[in-house]
Amino acid sequence: MHLTVFGATGSVGSLVVDRALAAGHTVTAHTRDAAKVRQEHEHLRVVEGDVTDPADCRTALVGADAVIITLGNGRHGTVREAGTRAVVEAMHDVGVRRIICQSTLGVGASRDNLNLLWRYAMFGALLRQAYADHVRQEEVVTSSGLDWTIVRPSAFTDQAVEGVRHGFGTDARGLALKISRGQVADFLVAQLDEDGLLHRHVALSA
Repeated sequence: MHLTVFGATGSVGSLVVDRALAAGHTVTAHTRDAAKVRQEHEHLRVVEGDVTDPADCRTALVGADAVIITLGNGRHGTVREAGTRAVVEAMHDVGVRRIICQSTLGVGASRDNLNLLWRYAMFGALLRQAYADHVRQEEVVTSSGLDWTIVRPSAFTDQAVEGVRHGFGTDARGLALKISRGQVADFLVAQLDEDGLLHRHVALSA
């Protein structure tokens, strides 16, 4: 499969590129700074551009069968929605339908999965703009008319954690509210070979 990754040099996106190449996929990595792409591979193409510009996104979608979006800019709320909107427009222009988008646990009904720290101190104050950006990003994806899956991981760590669950409901108990970036990347790439989670918001956390 030919995969295009938007946000390919981020902490999760870079791992998505690794996992997808290791799985035998051809990958186009879209980034605003090509110098930050650390991988070299015969099946990797790097496209430098502005993810908020549909024309730049179309260039990265040449030959693509599917898209994974791992956009982020820390606590700021300026890239996720705008970039995803441009990607969706470009996908319609070139006829690519499969989109897998990384969001965050806490959006929509999954807010009930959060503890008080994350619900009020983090997403209610410190990360308020980022949270709102994720909410708007999800609205873009769900209204796109594409074959979408939205993945909502909890807080990132660098080390793999045990007991990761996915697809749990708002009544889930005993969540550690953490997951490694690598485990998120593995789950995102695995969706390329699955269609059981189409048009679903999928919670992901230990």
